Amino acid sequence: MPWNSDEGGGGKGPWGQGPWGQGPKGPRNTGGRGPNPPDLDELLQRGKDSLKNVLPAGGRGSWLLPLALLAAFWVFNSVYQVQPDERGIVLRFGEYTRTADPGLHFAVWPFETMEKPRVGAVRQINIGMEANEGQMLTSDKNIISVPFSVFWRILEPKDFLFNVADQERTIRAVAQSAMREVVGQTRAQMILTTGKDAVAAQVQQITQDLLDEYKAGVIVSQINLGDVQPPAEVANAFAEVVRAGQNQQQLINEAEKYRNQQVQLAEGEAAKLVEDATGYKARVVFEAQGEAARFLSVYNEYKNAKDVTRQRIYLETMEGILSKSNKVIIEGGQGGSGVVPYLPLPEIQKRAATSGQ
Repeated sequence: MPWNSDEGGGGKGPWGQGPWGQGPKGPRNTGGRGPNPPDLDELLQRGKDSLKNVLPAGGRGSWLLPLALLAAFWVFNSVYQVQPDERGIVLRFGEYTRTADPGLHFAVWPFETMEKPRVGAVRQINIGMEANEGQMLTSDKNIISVPFSVFWRILEPKDFLFNVADQERTIRAVAQSAMREVVGQTRAQMILTTGKDAVAAQVQQITQDLLDEYKAGVIVSQINLGDVQPPAEVANAFAEVVRAGQNQQQLINEAEKYRNQQVQLAEGEAAKLVEDATGYKARVVFEAQGEAARFLSVYNEYKNAKDVTRQRIYLETMEGILSKSNKVIIEGGQGGSGVVPYLPLPEIQKRAATSGQ
């Protein structure tokens, strides 16, 4: 050592004595305190002797070990292992140079360093869990507590490291601002009952748009609203409003159910009437077509034999008329006997058939 190069100096330090200005004096009477502490020069000499024993050839080539240690230290600081869920951002004098994929990579230390942000990890930020932090004003001038969680991950490692100084704090501030904006435009009753999903979707979209404008290099994967509650002072009044809203919704559902039933019944009746009218229309049309065809056939026969056809039509007409009326036969002329008894055989046959059944 510089202050111990004179091996025959009897352990003198750089000031000619020991390290504290005087050499060791051996044990002395200290009033029962024991011996003095060991001399520093003696300890340094022992370390020097031990180092000489380790080096080869009694100290020749002593530069090899420090050089090897220095090389090992340089390699240790220059080799980087990038995990599968990480990306390596190589910096040269603090400036971005390249992005390294998962695996082993080499960066010339100390000129180059590597940052390894975890791009595969989904991070969570809880907002509104502390007292009064989540209280927000709604569009109907009510105050409610809206705790929520933001789930996000790194999308662009370079933008994440260089464009935003405090990433998590920025995401927290942007998400909280977006939540206050959406809640301020929404009624309290909607947020407390059925509007949570819509609010979460709007907050996620606004937060993502703002972070994209900042080029923060992150993606917001989900916004989860916690237990949204009004202040304790008005909790009972809010609960009454919620119950009234639930009863109203139940009545609306029952009315909708009744309306659907009546509509289905009316539609069924209407379909039945339409089908009946369609059947009646078809029957009348077919009857009319049949009557027209019959008339044409009779007319054609009439043109061929007018006298015979006229006589046949007359007889058929009289048959149809007389068959439905009571008949009285009168024998006229000089030899006629006047009214002739008529035996209604068709009527007798009908009665006989009826009594036989």
